[in-house]
Amino acid sequence: MMLGSILNPVNSSMLAVALIPIGQAFGAPPAQTAWLVSALYLATAVGQPVIGRLVDTFGPRPLYLAGTALVGVAGVLGIFAPDLWVLVLSRVLLGFGTSAAYPASMYLLRAEADRTGMKSPSGILAALSVSNQVISAIGPTVGGLLIGLGGWQLIFGVNIPLSVACLILGTLTLPRALKGQGERQSVDPLGMLLFAAMLTAFLFFLMDPRRWYLMVVAVAAGIAFTLRENRADTPFVDLRVLRGNGPLLATYLRQLLAYTTAYAFLYGYTQWLEEGRSLSASAAGLLLLPLSLAAMGITALVGRTPQVWGKLVGGALAQVVASVALLFLGTDSLVWLLAAVGAVAGIAQGLNGLANQNALYAQADPARMGSSAGLLRTFTYVGALLASAASAAFYGHGADTSGLHGMAVLLVCVSSLLFVVTLVDRPLRRVGHDAAETV
Repeated sequence: MMLGSILNPVNSSMLAVALIPIGQAFGAPPAQTAWLVSALYLATAVGQPVIGRLVDTFGPRPLYLAGTALVGVAGVLGIFAPDLWVLVLSRVLLGFGTSAAYPASMYLLRAEADRTGMKSPSGILAALSVSNQVISAIGPTVGGLLIGLGGWQLIFGVNIPLSVACLILGTLTLPRALKGQGERQSVDPLGMLLFAAMLTAFLFFLMDPRRWYLMVVAVAAGIAFTLRENRADTPFVDLRVLRGNGPLLATYLRQLLAYTTAYAFLYGYTQWLEEGRSLSASAAGLLLLPLSLAAMGITALVGRTPQVWGKLVGGALAQVVASVALLFLGTDSLVWLLAAVGAVAGIAQGLNGLANQNALYAQADPARMGSSAGLLRTFTYVGALLASAASAAFYGHGADTSGLHGMAVLLVCVSSLLFVVTLVDRPLRRVGHDAAETV
């Protein structure tokens, strides 16, 4: 489960230090290399809940194996890509391929908890969160080292051995059938298609707001999707249940806010280190190592406790502090200060990711755990696309210090909103306090 679930964050985070080398290799400006980021998140935002619903219906094994095999194919395509747009296609395949493992893992955890009567497997959830959060944090460092060793192609090539390992472990260990699996009904392909159309049009609009007609398409598809899901016997997304689950909707909102800041920091700060601060890709990756260590440390420290409210309050505060700190950075900032800012951001990343995952586990309908987990990742990557749009807006003439400061103002606002939303969420304070048993 952990190996499969890291495929998406490792491909998301390693690219942060590769955008400039790839642009130089293909003679592509930042406006074009930004598609390498957006393509992965577009595919993942659509693919996560769709594949999650398929996991709910057919079980985790076939989706996990098919998805991780696709990751290997995408890795090969990326290594030998003759131009930027083939590389973008590789990222699309990576997005769909990496969408299977996380909902499959959450489904397996829920099924095992039901079998054993364990209400809150917080230790296992923490291990899953560690694997995701830490890989997200160390990705830029690993990516920088790989680029230094053999060029940007290695960040695509690393998917091949990871895919092979996932296929071997998945074939040997994943159950072929789970209790109740044969009782699943229709997967609602029309609902999935309308959902994909709505989300794709909306995300393309975010990438280029001048194309206002895409928002019209998104709204029309959204209306059709709502009508379809309210009338379907077995809807793709049960909107009636979702509307009645305010705490879960609040978790999705927190995920969106937290990861808008996290990804704007990851890509925006890293690009500034390379262009504004004139560091190499390897040096920028190493300078983000404190971020990974902080995320690892905080997750290990608090991961086994099932309560989530305090973690989210602390995570939101850490994001506010890190965002404010960006306002005071410049081309002459000392290295230790740059590392310290990354460490604070790592604390926020570790706390927010862990707590929202635990909240989802407690709040989601067990019968729809796969699709609910997929939707959590969808909100994660909508945040990533909002962050990508912010980077494009503030770095229109390059990743300079004035652009970094402009982005910092936006991040202070977003992270402050996250803090307020978390602080006033009273039901969230009860999550984890009535856990019958932990692992």
